[in-house]
Amino acid sequence: MPVPATAVSATPSRTMAPPNSTSVPPPPMATSPPAASEKQKGYSAGPTAIEILSVAVGPPSVPRGLRSTRSSRRTCLGRFRSEKQRALYEPLRTYLADRLEVEVELFVANNYAGVVAALVAKQVDVAYLGGLTYTQAAEQSPGVVPLVTEVDEETGTPRYWAAVVVRAEAPTKSVADVVAAGGRFAFGDVGSTSGSLYPRMMLVDAGAKCQPDDLNACPPLRNVTFTGGHDATAQAVLNSSVEAGGLELRILHRLERQGTVPKGALRVVEQREVMGYPWVARDGLDESARQKVTDAFLAITDPALLSLMRAKSYAAVSIADYTEVRQNAERLGLLTKR
Repeated sequence: MPVPATAVSATPSRTMAPPNSTSVPPPPMATSPPAASEKQKGYSAGPTAIEILSVAVGPPSVPRGLRSTRSSRRTCLGRFRSEKQRALYEPLRTYLADRLEVEVELFVANNYAGVVAALVAKQVDVAYLGGLTYTQAAEQSPGVVPLVTEVDEETGTPRYWAAVVVRAEAPTKSVADVVAAGGRFAFGDVGSTSGSLYPRMMLVDAGAKCQPDDLNACPPLRNVTFTGGHDATAQAVLNSSVEAGGLELRILHRLERQGTVPKGALRVVEQREVMGYPWVARDGLDESARQKVTDAFLAITDPALLSLMRAKSYAAVSIADYTEVRQNAERLGLLTKR
């Protein structure tokens, strides 16, 4: 579901400033990985969070564990950069509020790092993360569990594609060719599942000696950069700043539809399926509350709401669905141990 990262909160939280939601020229190429923000999703709205606020003594239908924060004053987890962004996701807010029978407030956050920190600190109850950031959160707080993920509009399954791309005219036919050429390679955000972890897996499987203790070292590639996002990676390959890059394939398709990347200008040399972005529950959120939230997403059938969330529907997921992500993140140095 290529929509912003989201969290359901029941406690006061610090403010998180939203990112720029408009297309901008790619930033200068970084030679070292930026903070793990999972900004790699590359969609127009930035990561978001939702706060569930219920009365101190709610009706029986209010999920246990979604604690009330309403007393003499109302608390806010964050704030919108614009009323336009708030209005855009109003259907999601309304749906969750009606389904869960509690008050819901939506906001746009700066990045996933803040959402993960709030999740681990139990300042939020439910968050929407990438697969890699979920495993990082679970490493810090083992009780964090995945609930659901979107059924992707392109694949029709709970999985989507990560890809390594080159310019269309390049002689490169495979990731093995990319490695053998020893050129320049661009990842997206260091915390990206499809823009960092899976491209690194493809490079290593093709013979690259990527170092788990130095993410900038991936010999025989002479240079590895982190662009900060899928859009920037696509532009880096397109303008020959690098010979190849790793990104989320459905975002490349979006860029082609928008005309940002000419259709056919980039060519996929390898792609791999990735388990979808999970909605996860914090450590300690009781089973009845988790089930309430799970059921709310599984019950979404409104075409307009699904289109807003860029999903065909939702599917339940479990910890086991992210075993591949967790194991490879640890192997390749992308999982911070407690």
